[in-house]
Amino acid sequence: MKFCKKYQAYMQGQEKQMPVVGFKKLKKILKKCRNHLDQRVHDLQSCPHQCPVCDGTFFPALLKEMSAVVGCFNNRAQKLLEPHLASGFRKYFIWFKGKLKGDRVALIQEGNDLVHYALINAIAIRKILKKYDKIHYSKQGQAFKSQAQSMRIEILQSPWLCELMAFHINLRETNFNSRKAPALFKGFSLTFNDGKPSLTCELFDSIKLDIDLTCSICLDTVFDPVSLTCGHIFCYMCACSAASLTIVHGLKAAKTREKCPLCRKAGVYGGAVHLEELCILLSRSCREYWKQRLQTERVDRVRQAKEHWESQCRAFVGV
Repeated sequence: MKFCKKYQAYMQGQEKQMPVVGFKKLKKILKKCRNHLDQRVHDLQSCPHQCPVCDGTFFPALLKEMSAVVGCFNNRAQKLLEPHLASGFRKYFIWFKGKLKGDRVALIQEGNDLVHYALINAIAIRKILKKYDKIHYSKQGQAFKSQAQSMRIEILQSPWLCELMAFHINLRETNFNSRKAPALFKGFSLTFNDGKPSLTCELFDSIKLDIDLTCSICLDTVFDPVSLTCGHIFCYMCACSAASLTIVHGLKAAKTREKCPLCRKAGVYGGAVHLEELCILLSRSCREYWKQRLQTERVDRVRQAKEHWESQCRAFVGV
């Protein structure tokens, strides 16, 4: 079965109406563009610098659909994980609102379905852009990919995808006894290569998602992990240091000119997401490392807090 038909069948099988990539419609737009080129340019190896078909129709349509897909995925994943990550009074408050009364197997199934949804849409976007590249020999496709990344609508950049994968592995490793559970946990794993951890997901034959969990600043396993809006993951304290901040200020106080150490995109700290499920997973899987790092960071946090308040007192006395 061709991917276009497979994708349509998958999306039609979803119980709830969810945004889709108009794969078939976008292919028709590109076909019109090919016909346009056949009529005006006999050599398909060239493409006009200003293509009215793609510039005016293809890219705006794809951009809108990608934004809808990522927005839907992020909202649903966040709502799904909210009751599970809640603690203390807030957890009981959510429970009384009825959010924790559902079947746990259904909870796992919904998370599994969301990861499937994210990956098959990632494949759809990749394939339609590959088809674009076959027709056009210009830099428009690459420019569009950069634009999508800068707008944070690249679905594989979503921190909630990482959180859902960690969520499934955490549940698998707890005392969750159900005959239905094994089938729901397939495809997710935490692997170690030369002591370096990574999250791996294989739910479709044509795509494998591998998320490196090594902080590129301290070059160690991410501790108290946080995902910047560009999708790169760092230790929380390392991210604060990269943004020229202390933990007292927090990432919300980062200036918009501060850039990601990896991709050099600016303004990526304010909307950073704490990866709490991933934190739980790594603390269980790397117990000794986590214990040592916790002690080290506690000393650093106390030192930073002390230096901050001392500077505040000096400033106050100076006034």
